[in-house]
Amino acid sequence: MRSLKKRGEVEPLLDAVRRYISDAKHYLNSGDEETALAIASYAEGLLDALRYLGLAEVEWPKREVRRVFVGGTFDILHPGHIELLQFASRLGELHVVVARDSTVERVKGRRPVLDENSRLRLVSSLRMVSRAMLGDPEDMMRSVEAVRPHVIVLGPDQPFGEEELARMAEERLGYRPEVIRFGEKREFGRGMRGSRDIVALICSRCKGEGE
Repeated sequence: MRSLKKRGEVEPLLDAVRRYISDAKHYLNSGDEETALAIASYAEGLLDALRYLGLAEVEWPKREVRRVFVGGTFDILHPGHIELLQFASRLGELHVVVARDSTVERVKGRRPVLDENSRLRLVSSLRMVSRAMLGDPEDMMRSVEAVRPHVIVLGPDQPFGEEELARMAEERLGYRPEVIRFGEKREFGRGMRGSRDIVALICSRCKGEGE
């Protein structure tokens, strides 16, 4: 293939890149994100071609990833959990910390139905979750330090105040993350709002079958 060495030979390609970018912005502003992404890919392809040919130096801007932290038990994964995680994932790159069995037993006074590794496996399999890990059994703030989030999302019934948690995080991180409370628990079927309701329903049915 003949090399493009003269500015006049490169300029038509640069002009095509500009037009692709202009079209992509138009479709993005119109709400057609799929078409915008497809057109932007054409522009990227042309720029990469120029870079590989040594005709242009292309440096893509680096943008800091906005990390979002969510912690919880996630025992018997249900629609309420999914709503929480979907909400959090729209705020940035989602990091989820799954409570250890010992932590759940200490805080809730009972062992979870599913063990910590099973719960971690389920949460890790969710598309919206960038990273999932087990929490620290002694100090929950160590997980916050490991993620260094920009945003912490609290579930509806987690026993922390937003201001309290922001202050605790600031003491450990050296900066103050944004803390957001996710709404209220909503019914997701047959009067159920959480894992405890699911367990109660299963127990009642098993009891009925045994009578």
